Amino acid sequence: MDRLDAMIILVAAVDTGSLSAASRHLRIPLATVSRRVSELEEHLNVRLLFRGNRKLVLTDAGRSYVASCRRIIEEITEIERTASGEYRAPQGELIVSAPAVMGRCHVLPIVTEFLRAFPEVQMRLQLTDRYVNLVEEHVDLAVRIGELPDSSLIATRVGLIRKVVCASPAYIERRGVPKKPADLVAHDCVVHEGHAISYNWEFTTEGTTQRIQVPSRLSVDLGEAAVAAAADGAGIARVLSYLVDDLVKSRSVVTLLEAYEPSPMPVSLVYASERQVPLKLRAFLDFSIPRLRERLGYKDT
Repeated sequence: MDRLDAMIILVAAVDTGSLSAASRHLRIPLATVSRRVSELEEHLNVRLLFRGNRKLVLTDAGRSYVASCRRIIEEITEIERTASGEYRAPQGELIVSAPAVMGRCHVLPIVTEFLRAFPEVQMRLQLTDRYVNLVEEHVDLAVRIGELPDSSLIATRVGLIRKVVCASPAYIERRGVPKKPADLVAHDCVVHEGHAISYNWEFTTEGTTQRIQVPSRLSVDLGEAAVAAAADGAGIARVLSYLVDDLVKSRSVVTLLEAYEPSPMPVSLVYASERQVPLKLRAFLDFSIPRLRERLGYKDT
């Protein structure tokens, strides 16, 4: 039995939640996964996990053993990175995940600039609005919008994003300015579909949250489309501030109800905790953090 191979399979099974999930993740037959774990238990003469119907459950001995396996695998990974020169010069592939629109608007220009500065680095930029598990999906760095749950990931804040209500000057001239959130029920609203609160817009009044169910004459499934419709006079839209910053500057749209905006959402870069961060990732962090903060108008305090 290759004990290191068995350790990697066991950790994968624990991280993914089942033997079958580990089989798919590692791209090896399920029978091989099951046999390697059983051989490891026989070698140690101890049960490491309970194979439930839904999710694997570690025994006390299993928890301790898996923690040790992680340390061993991490040490080997660091040794290989050092031997390959990854810690001496930025090189190799770097995988970055970012929300689709923010990625196109702000991350992609920084990535292309970074690649010109570091010719030995290759990058994969994943533009997706789904939650990406960095460890399971082997992603080096992710851009996340919103408050972060407690985790072992390292996070660096690079911006604050507001939810803004906006409309074109032509629409305002035609229909008037809403003075308070409740006034929206008498307006045409452009709704960005795709989540449960599409038609219920949240506002804050003296520390109290209120929800207004807005009428919609147009619904779209992209934030960029909602902005375009608002700029074209179709109605009042509610979007993330970075989508309209340039349009506000050019007076193509104006923001409304600013006094009632909810608290802004943080934008963070997150990556897995390691004893020694690969130089390609450290180089990208040092390169991208000040540039993202400048683009998002954020000053670290």
